[in-house]
Amino acid sequence: MQFASCTRRDCLYGLGSSLGALAMTDLLAKEVKGPLAPKKPMHDPKAKAVIMLFMEGGPSQVDTFDPKPKLNAKHKSESKRSAGLATGFRFYVGSPFKSRKVGQSGLDMSEQWVHLPEVADELCNYRGCQAESLNHPEALFHMNTGSRLGADPALGSWINYGLGTENQNLPGYVVMSEMALPQGGSRNWSNGFLPAHFQGTRLRPTGSPILDLQAPGHKTRKHQRKALDELAFLNQRHALKHPGHDDLSARMESYELAYRMQAEVPEVMDLKDERPALREAYGMNDKHTATFGRQCLMARKLVEKGVRFVQIFSGGWDSHDYLERGHSSRIRSVDKPMSALIKDLKERGMLDQTLVVWTGEFGRTPDNNRRGGVYSLGRGHNIDAMTMLLAGGGVKKGTIVGATDDIGASATEVVHPIRDLHVTLLHLLGLDDNKLTYFHGGRYKQLSQFGGKVISDLIA
Repeated sequence: MQFASCTRRDCLYGLGSSLGALAMTDLLAKEVKGPLAPKKPMHDPKAKAVIMLFMEGGPSQVDTFDPKPKLNAKHKSESKRSAGLATGFRFYVGSPFKSRKVGQSGLDMSEQWVHLPEVADELCNYRGCQAESLNHPEALFHMNTGSRLGADPALGSWINYGLGTENQNLPGYVVMSEMALPQGGSRNWSNGFLPAHFQGTRLRPTGSPILDLQAPGHKTRKHQRKALDELAFLNQRHALKHPGHDDLSARMESYELAYRMQAEVPEVMDLKDERPALREAYGMNDKHTATFGRQCLMARKLVEKGVRFVQIFSGGWDSHDYLERGHSSRIRSVDKPMSALIKDLKERGMLDQTLVVWTGEFGRTPDNNRRGGVYSLGRGHNIDAMTMLLAGGGVKKGTIVGATDDIGASATEVVHPIRDLHVTLLHLLGLDDNKLTYFHGGRYKQLSQFGGKVISDLIA
């Protein structure tokens, strides 16, 4: 009689509390794909992975890849661009760097780029993108998440949500910072309203990339596996009482991922056994390029192992004053590693399927304020003009796409907002922004917020 009064819920709970349930869950887990399991693209992709080199602070377009002789001719003359605004006397700032044509394609590069000209014919220089916010944190959030508020999923999270990752022993989305964290911190690689599985995993710039990666000496892999199995049993019992709690599910999966990472991450992160010539090519023997070079090499290894999205932040590009000194230093720190990364990917046959993106959050103005009678030889923030480089992954090679006016103040050709850039990156990976949606807050949401266009001029 007691059995007859057992409700369906009670019976299921009883099964869930038994050791048999753990065995059943294990069997089901082998059949049911996890959240990061590889998924089929929505259309034929040109790229399988992305390496984004993010120059935090806003590199100057006219001092890197978009020279303006007419601006140089106006050097230190009065600027009327901010007439009527309470900004004080403004003056034009010519570039302190000479520029030249490089490669067979004749791309423009300032003389500070010493190594990048060697791969100029692999690059696409896009000059038509425009940002929306002059504020660093908002602009960073916008470029990284499609929203200026800093609460939405990052680009890498959307890509992993749409495609999964090809290696279940590594995170699908990895983030590295050359120096300090970018403004806004981890919200730049947050999963937002997507399940927690899709958040970016940050690797530390010095020491062990991941803390506690190695198990204590007194614990064997067998001990760890037994402890995790017991923990999973308890967590599954708890999960049955609290259905729909994604955070618990993500935490359970994170334990398993951490266990699997212990076997694979050390091999990927250990660069000591890399060929001396390769270490030299990436600039790992020079204190000015060692950190960024190490991270670029790790990015290549991670993508080679199946990681879908790798992002490296390089800070210090916010040159309001001392532009010549600041940009010289920052260009030197990334020049050689960037060139080595593109060469290395190409030599391994990976460049065609790996999209490399070099960008900041906005560009710089052609003029600046004169304060206290002193000319401040730097540049302000500019949302109307910026420059970015793309390589591999189905973009045009050795090409300049778009243009800015004769002083680099505003984009004039192939002009697109950041949302169109995001839609284009998804498209190259085989994803449709209008179909890659997630139901949250009573509606279906997408990376572009409300739709965008593919920038077909960028695609080969």
